Amino acid sequence: MSDFVLHPRIAADTLHLAESAQSLLRLMNNTLVTWFILVPKTGCHELHHLDPVTRRQVREEIDALAALVECEFRPDKLNIACIGNLVPQLHIHVIGRRRDDFCWPSPVWGRPERCAYDDPEAGRIRSLVLERLAAKGFR
Repeated sequence: MSDFVLHPRIAADTLHLAESAQSLLRLMNNTLVTWFILVPKTGCHELHHLDPVTRRQVREEIDALAALVECEFRPDKLNIACIGNLVPQLHIHVIGRRRDDFCWPSPVWGRPERCAYDDPEAGRIRSLVLERLAAKGFR
């Protein structure tokens, strides 16, 4: 989508990691939990509104990202959700939860606790994503 614009709240709360032909991949700028945001480049607000080909591609990206989080971050539980109550732009949360994270077992959204990534750690995660998700077209 040539006129795609990232929602300002997602832009403000996350760090750019990578981009594919159909999605942006962002990292929630909060080290307290492993939290990725996948944003399909579309005007659709719901996952099931995507055309079948794009929906399949986005689903494959979600699955690849989930596998990366499980393998590299070893969460106790993986949460995958499309919420969008505050941000109507379609975006998918892929969150690695640990029993010792800051708000287990409660939801992570809406919490004020924050600890921003430093440049070396954000760069390490970006490199990991680019290495592991290149086969899905992320650059």
